Amino acid sequence: MAVNSLVSKLRSLMTPESERAGLTAKGLERLRVQLRDCAAGQGGEVSARTRAARLAETYLGLNDAGRQAFLKLIALEFGPDPARVAEAHAAYQKAVGTPDQWKAEAALRGAMRSSRIRILTQFNAIPQGVKFLVDLRADLLRYLEQDKELAVLDRELESRLSAWFDVGFLELQRLTWNTPAALLEKLIQYEAVHEIRSWTDLKNRLDSDRRLYAFFHPRMPAEPLIFVEVALTDHLTGNVQELLDEQAPVFDHRKADTAIFYSISNTQVGLRGVSFGNFLLKRVIDDLKRDFPRLENFATLSPMPGLAAWVRKQPQVLAEAGIDLSLETLSTAAWSADKTQVRALREPLSRLGARYLATAKQKGDETGAPFDPVSRFHLGNGARVERLNYLGDTSEKGFRQSFGLMVNYRYALEDLEANLEAFAAEGRIAMSATVRRQARKD
Repeated sequence: MAVNSLVSKLRSLMTPESERAGLTAKGLERLRVQLRDCAAGQGGEVSARTRAARLAETYLGLNDAGRQAFLKLIALEFGPDPARVAEAHAAYQKAVGTPDQWKAEAALRGAMRSSRIRILTQFNAIPQGVKFLVDLRADLLRYLEQDKELAVLDRELESRLSAWFDVGFLELQRLTWNTPAALLEKLIQYEAVHEIRSWTDLKNRLDSDRRLYAFFHPRMPAEPLIFVEVALTDHLTGNVQELLDEQAPVFDHRKADTAIFYSISNTQVGLRGVSFGNFLLKRVIDDLKRDFPRLENFATLSPMPGLAAWVRKQPQVLAEAGIDLSLETLSTAAWSADKTQVRALREPLSRLGARYLATAKQKGDETGAPFDPVSRFHLGNGARVERLNYLGDTSEKGFRQSFGLMVNYRYALEDLEANLEAFAAEGRIAMSATVRRQARKD
């Protein structure tokens, strides 16, 4: 009964916060008993599933404060037993160099395994239990911002999810206009780069000159984990509004020699830190090359989401680039209506963007990773910075985050490995000669 009840709750919309209950002192004690029973793992598989289902149902019925208390209880009271760890460590030290060393090592490893892991793993056995854990971690990440004592639980849960969502378990699917409507609705909901404004917009992105691929997990078949949108063309696209124009003629995909990845969206907040985007692109490139042997060029049309934030931290870079407009003015579309201003800003804004990609570091020094999250992703997969696109995104969001600038990252298959190794070992950023000159001019 509890298992079926949980399935119903997970399938329905989440109960509004105002209708969920708090966790009373008596409720906290009952929860503690539930968790101990779950950690003990007594009884058979059916008993374990029932306990896990009841525990999940309890969690779903709690308000935000109750859920935070629930997670904090697991974090603080269900870790490894310090006395048992100390005893096992002493035994291991004593056994080093003897035939009993490996047995003692296994005992130490067992002592270090916390009850948190046993509790979390049991959710895996119930229907939609994996999705429940992914959503639970999304809650946990919110609470973690204010409550650092939850960090130990987050580390363990992230480790479990990384194992369960290993790329070897994921399935690549191409989604089309014939995909079930419920799944297409989720694409509209999850699109994080360029908002899907209507069903007509979505249909345009699924036309014959487009491709959309997503990774799925067998235990979450109705939930895309990450998806990428691709345009088939014969040139390096530099303007996203033109690319998404619903009135533009459909390109003859048989003539395509270039694939443009123009949107990559992670969909599950609870899988933050679990990386599979790089595998997605490699699998998609293989799939495209099989279907379109003439394809030679693989590139992105990417936003620069950190540019305005970087300028805000050091506003002097605007004057250094020869830009006399304020950050606030640059961040709106108003200046782009002035043709004289548009001509005057082309070179300095492009120089600013090139300098940002070449020098802006996450840690504020030369040894840090790139400040821009999209840049970190593509450079970390072996791509190179190919071209800056002035007024490449003239949407409100485009001006707000990057003054209308966009960038093409090129995936030259013959250079991927060398670029990746140089970036990982030395932090060296692969760039075309044009972008490198623009950065030096600044």
